[in-house]
Amino acid sequence: MSKNLKQWKNTLNSEQIAHGMNVATANAVRLLKDAELLFQAGSFPTACSIAILAIEEAGKISILRELSVARDGKDVKEAWRSYRSHTHKNVLWMFPSLVQSGNKTLDSLSKQLERGSEATVILDDLKQIGFYTDCLGNRNWSVPDEIIDKSAATDILEIARILCSERTYSKKEVDLWVKHMKPVKGCAVEIEKQALNNWFIEMQANDLIKEHSIKFSDFIGENEL
Repeated sequence: MSKNLKQWKNTLNSEQIAHGMNVATANAVRLLKDAELLFQAGSFPTACSIAILAIEEAGKISILRELSVARDGKDVKEAWRSYRSHTHKNVLWMFPSLVQSGNKTLDSLSKQLERGSEATVILDDLKQIGFYTDCLGNRNWSVPDEIIDKSAATDILEIARILCSERTYSKKEVDLWVKHMKPVKGCAVEIEKQALNNWFIEMQANDLIKEHSIKFSDFIGENEL
């Protein structure tokens, strides 16, 4: 980032957080649409890389949630570092395949995502490979068209379609997240789960969220609370 573009590194209020979520969501959808057009035109490497950028934009939502519950300057600094880290933003790219593999609870997904740090680096490398030529390994030239084919681009686009969908976030939603999650930040997992369940219940009461095929209480393990 150019020094002329001074990045904000301090706190944001709930309205500003919600706005950040909405612009990130809209941009993720825009990038995905661009990737689809490139794919249809046969530009598979660039389509793949743009789809990865869309995944990264979608990944900003959870990081902004973390910023909203920051307790001190250290938390704020860590949240912005994650927000501007490619590998921190793309961690959810593993989510669809993990669910298909039978990981359908918060505990199982968390464990798998913790082990998947190398996968985030791989995705970032794939993005670079789709954009640029480079001399790698034992003096081998990396050429986008020779490495990323239609099949590889298809796989990444399918993941991006799952993660990048149109949605509007409100100040009320962020306020509820702060209300329930900030007081328990850093507490035992069981306490955080209970707060998460309470957040979901109040979100439902305000018509801000709906149940999916997997009940939220089952997902977080309500029977263990």
